[in-house]
Amino acid sequence: MTAALLDRLGPEVVLTGQAAEGFVRDERGLFDGVPAAVVLPRCTEEVALAVRTCAENRIPVVPQGGGTGLVGGAVPVGRGEQVLLNLRRMNRIRAVYAEDFALVAEAGCVLAEVRAAAERADRLFPLSLASEGSCQLGGNLATNAGGLNVVRYGNTRDLVLGLEVVLADGTVWNGLQRLRKDNTGYDVKQLFVGSEGTLGVITAASLRLFPLPRRTSTALLGLVDIKSLVPLLELARRCFDDRVSSLELLPAAGLDLLVRHVPGSRYPMGQRHPWYLLVEASSSTVRGDLDAVMDAFLTTALDSGHAADAVLAVDRADADRLWALRENLSEAQKRAGGTVKHDVSVPLSEVGEFVIAGTRLVHERLPGAQVIALGHVGDGNVHFNVLPSPGQSARDTHLWHRVNEFVHELVARFGGSISAEHGIGLLKREAHAEHADPVRLRLQAAVKQALDPLQIMNPGKVLSQDVTGGKTR
Repeated sequence: MTAALLDRLGPEVVLTGQAAEGFVRDERGLFDGVPAAVVLPRCTEEVALAVRTCAENRIPVVPQGGGTGLVGGAVPVGRGEQVLLNLRRMNRIRAVYAEDFALVAEAGCVLAEVRAAAERADRLFPLSLASEGSCQLGGNLATNAGGLNVVRYGNTRDLVLGLEVVLADGTVWNGLQRLRKDNTGYDVKQLFVGSEGTLGVITAASLRLFPLPRRTSTALLGLVDIKSLVPLLELARRCFDDRVSSLELLPAAGLDLLVRHVPGSRYPMGQRHPWYLLVEASSSTVRGDLDAVMDAFLTTALDSGHAADAVLAVDRADADRLWALRENLSEAQKRAGGTVKHDVSVPLSEVGEFVIAGTRLVHERLPGAQVIALGHVGDGNVHFNVLPSPGQSARDTHLWHRVNEFVHELVARFGGSISAEHGIGLLKREAHAEHADPVRLRLQAAVKQALDPLQIMNPGKVLSQDVTGGKTR
């Protein structure tokens, strides 16, 4: 199966046997697979040759970035049936166009390196994730990653000016333009953003940059009731205009796990509150006093009764300590035994009511289980996670299906989405087929058939076999 790849690309690029098995990684440990080979291309031409060879031999291709995805989108299916295409060697910043507020980077660039390259040019690339030290740009693009700054700058698709993509037949589409406006028909690049490698392989991207913030102000509010969340979101918008970059919800139950399982963690206030809201605003100008605006926001929040307590960071180190509460929540959940995770979105005005309704359902149907609800509430994204009761395991397949069933039904009742930023992959493929609008599924299947008629690009991901009509390998 892999002889043709070895013949054309050589053993430096194509790995087989035990050398290939080490590249299979699933962040949650829910999926495994053995690739037929791992291809490590060094340039776009080698990606194109690899994909063309696979197409000629009907070999399925699984594009892979940093392996930090949470839905199994970059894990090969089966044993020795699919080729893993890992882009880590394609890690060059090709160009920085400071005057155009644009940057061109290859798909294998680690996100933190892209952000650093922009900062060296006195610019900001605003995509920020907890995994930015290891996740790669290609994976961010393929999953339309969200992260901490969506409320101000949008998702990854909002940060893309152009793409370079190897199509399913090995053809290279060079769309690395730096234009802000191009109204010449369909916006082809957006088909590939969020496609999870099922339509082609993103090899490079032209990205939007922004002025580098000169001042930042960070604060943490303690809430008596999650129903105060929506008024606080509205107040933040009113006080800061478009300068709010992050609005993050933290539950007391999550901080309890932090204090219990992550050394050095402590509660941020003298009194424990049921919920906390982390607020950060930034400005690219040196005029005005951002802290004064933050102080006015906190004062109003406290006087109105929507917040019971507040802490204003006095410097960046203080702000980093507040952010550590949010960023370490995932590690705390792991150390507590793991949670059944949900990455959902609902309308902004419904976030509090959704969490209340979901928590009630968990307590009714899973006595002893605990809800750890957190996330980017400024854009309606809730990570509604369930810590099983003692004696149960978050990896129990039956428990996963049971919890997913009633949580996804609740999301549908609130007019939400079962995947806000992590994608569909393998984990949510069947749920996607069940809950998505049939017309939308038909359109997605039509796009897949048009761009990947041989069904070799990451087969079995995103769309179910019944939708695509293809063979799941």
